[in-house]
Parts: sequence; C-alpha cells; structure tokens
Amino acid sequence: MTPHFEDFGSGRPFLLLHGGAGPVSVASFGAHLAERRPARVLVPTHPGFNGTPRPDDIADAQALAQLYADLLEEQDLTDVTVVGNSLGGWIAAEMALLNSPRVAGVVIMNGVGITVPGHPIADFFSLTLPEVAELSYHEPDRFRIDPSTFTDAQKAAMAANRETLAVYAGKGMEDPTLAGRLAAVTVPTLVLWGQSDRMVDPDYGRAFAEAIPTATYRPLEGTGHLPQLETPDLALDAVWEFAAQL
Repeated sequence: MTPHFEDFGSGRPFLLLHGGAGPVSVASFGAHLAERRPARVLVPTHPGFNGTPRPDDIADAQALAQLYADLLEEQDLTDVTVVGNSLGGWIAAEMALLNSPRVAGVVIMNGVGITVPGHPIADFFSLTLPEVAELSYHEPDRFRIDPSTFTDAQKAAMAANRETLAVYAGKGMEDPTLAGRLAAVTVPTLVLWGQSDRMVDPDYGRAFAEAIPTATYRPLEGTGHLPQLETPDLALDAVWEFAAQL
C-alpha cells in the first residue's frame, strides 16, 4: 500500500515521521522546513491514524519502516534524511537498519523503542492529556489542552489514534531487541534530544546514541519531548545542519 502523505516544498528530500500525537504534531514543522530551506518534505500518516486504513500486516515499527522505504522507492527519492519524533524516531531507527541506498542519514528526535534500565518511558496510556503536556514540554502551560472542549468526533478520533499507537508500539513503547540490533547501523545518525523531556528522559537519549555506532548525540536546551512544536527553529537548525553535512 501507499500511505497517505503530505508533500511540502522542493529541494533536499526529507521524510518526517510522527509519533503518537499524529501527523498534526509534525506537519507544521514540515511546512516550516520547506519554507525556510530548499527542502522537499514528505509527511506520511501512519496507517490507522486519522481514520486511515491499516492492513493487518502493518502492525509494528519494522513494518512501518519497510512501508516508508518502499515509499522512497515509489517517489524515486535519493539522499533522503529521515527525521522521526517519538514513535517516529523508533521507525527511523528501524529504517536505518534496512540499509536503504535511498537514505543518506537519520535523525532520531526524542525517540522511543529501546529498553534502558533505570530510565523507563512514561506510561502514556495511563496519563490524562494535561499530564502528558506536563511531562512533554519545557513550558507546559503554553500547550495545555482542555479535553472538555472536544467534540464527540474529536474524542473518537483521539481514542482511535491511541488504539493504533498501542498496536504499533505496545503498552511499553519498547522492543527489548532494538538496542542490540542497532549495533548494525552504518548510516550517519543524529540523536536529537529536548533536555526538558520527562516522557523519555535525556539519559535515555544518550543510551539511544550509544547503541548506534554512527550516532552523534545533540542536546536541545529549553525544549521537551516535541521540539518540532515547542522550539521549531531550534529543531530546524539542528536537522538542517546535520543533513547539509551528509
């Protein structure tokens, strides 16, 4: 299948992968990147999010990674920088393991997926939206959402997205085999981490980088789990600087 995707701009190609918050959490950053730099940015919607169909055989991060590697083939894109946030970071890591000749580099931005003793991922599925905001942002008051203002349709869509996230990531949002498998990565990788993230803490990010032989760890100050939303210019500069060196 070909996933639904938005396509912004022209120039250096990027594939931008969203997390559990859905494509809305990265689409504005994709548009921002394409506006500020000579970049073409593809922003797919993971099957099952936002009411899109999800085939039974697409049920984990590895399957999504292959789906997006196939998308790059279909679009005949080369020298692509793959950027993933949260679950998208996990998918980006799995794409790095595919050794696609179309991928020039990978950016894991506050990703999930590995197991780090002593640094558990926050239990997203047990948290309310205000609690998620509290743990996700350097300045949570700027991003709080009042669930009482949602329509029934919005509530249903959010519930469906959470169910889809649980299919892909499991309740713990980790694969115990991933860290060990990452030793095989050969593509240049940037592990970009908002230092105020309390969903997935900075030491978890450092462990992610240490698991990848080609990785560089870059801290982002004054931002949390979603740098592309909270500090888009900071995230853009870091992503572009990495991509320009590939």
